[in-house]
Order: sequence, then structure tokens, then C-alpha cells
Amino acid sequence: MAASCGSVRRRAFFYTANEVVLTAWAIWILAGIGALTGLWDQRMRASTLFLAGFLFFSVLAMCPGFYFRPHYFIFVLPAVSLLAGVAISKLTAILERRLILIRFVPLLLFAVALSLPILLDKKIFFDVSPNQACGLIYPQNPFLESVRIGSYVREHTEPGDTIAVLGSEPEIYFYSHRHSATGYIYTYGLMEPQKYAQQMQQEMIREIEAARPKYLISVAVVYSWLRRPDSEQAIFTWANEYMTENYAPAALVNIKPTETDYFFGDIPPPVEALKDYILIYRRNL
Repeated sequence: MAASCGSVRRRAFFYTANEVVLTAWAIWILAGIGALTGLWDQRMRASTLFLAGFLFFSVLAMCPGFYFRPHYFIFVLPAVSLLAGVAISKLTAILERRLILIRFVPLLLFAVALSLPILLDKKIFFDVSPNQACGLIYPQNPFLESVRIGSYVREHTEPGDTIAVLGSEPEIYFYSHRHSATGYIYTYGLMEPQKYAQQMQQEMIREIEAARPKYLISVAVVYSWLRRPDSEQAIFTWANEYMTENYAPAALVNIKPTETDYFFGDIPPPVEALKDYILIYRRNL
């Protein structure tokens, strides 16, 4: 099982790294050239070694958990950018005694390298609103929906009330300005094939039952759980029973490919077949 898990994470790393590098391949090439020329040039060697160390520790910083999601690679971008700057600096030094037009080549090269990733994602940068851009970048995550859910919960609770989100959407706590009834604001670890999964689920259950949160938000979205065939199922069995006995449905957010339907207060019986959705439950008085 450990070997299989390691293989999956290696594939995840190379898949995501390939996606990240190809998006701004020109800058990464410049960074590689900067590293090589900086090490070759005795005057720049010390600073380049420092940047290489900076890059190494930046890579280590994105490794805890070994999930390697695309936004984790933000850690390495400062080091990569500085190494690309080394390449431009070295080229500028080489061409400083050339004709004035030739001396502009490094600046032109830098402008092209910087422009390519912007052009590749020009729709996100120039054609759509910030909300639409969020939907395009994260189409399978309920980030936009969490804003409205947070507002609804904030309007229907007191500052001292707690809530519980069954899923990995901690942004709902942020938008609602309400504290979590449980320390488990992410549930990915509860679904992993590891020996503490059942213990962690039981701990989350005990914390919620003890806190008696005013609202329970059940997130039925694949990417909020990353449930696997061999995942421990106890928390889902408990949630169905606990919510039926102690809570009443208060709202439904039905997430469809092109739009999202919000039903706050009154949930109509005939709702289109659900795929990704979020149910909000209010504790019975």
C-alpha cells in the first residue's frame, strides 16, 4: 500500500510540475540558463549558489503532505524569477559594448518570456470577471458558492454560535465569521488509507456532538473529500443519522456545470438530479 501511495504521489508531482512549467516555459528556461551561467561566472557564483539553496528549500516547503497541487508551486516562483534575472543580467553584461539596438535584446527577451504566460491565459486576464476567472481556474470547487453560503450562515447565527462543515471548505468559516465546532476543517486525511483514519473520524464526530453547532454544512462535492473506494465510511453513516435526528434542512446549493441554483429557506421538492451540491442544516430547537 505504501509503495502504491508513493507511486501515486510521484505521478501527481510530475503531472503538476509539467503543467506549471509549460504555462511559463520561457521563464523556466531562463532560470535554467541563469543557474548554469551564474555557476560558471566566478563573480556571480556565490549569489547563484545562494539562489540554488533558496530554490532547494522552496521545493521542500511545498512537499509536506506530498499533495503537489498547482498553487503549491507558488513557493518556488521567487527563486525561479531571481534565477531568470541572473540570465538576463549575464546577457546584458555580455552585450553592453555592442550596438545600442543589440543591447536591447535582453530587455526584449525578458518581455517575451513574461508575456507568453499572460497570452496563454489571456481569457482569464482580460476577458472575464474575477468571479468568472475563479470558476474557470477551479471549476470543480465550490469557492464562489462558499461566499453566499457564508453570508447566509452569518445572517442566521449569532457571533458566539459555532458551525460545522462536513467537507474541506474552511473558507465557509472565514466568510461566515463563525468558529468551527471541530478541529477538522479539512477532511482529506479522514479519507486516506491510513491507520488513523477511523480514529480521526471518531474524534471529529465527538467534537461536533459535544459542540452542538447551530448549523451543519454538508458538502457533497468530490474534490471536498477525495473519497476513495477503500476510504473509511463511518463518518457518512453517522452524519446521515445525526442530521436526521437533530437537524432540519435549511438550504440547498445545487452546483451545475454552467450555473448554480440557490434555495435558501424553502427547498422545492422537485429539484433537478443532483451531482455536486451543498446542504445546509439548522439544529432543531
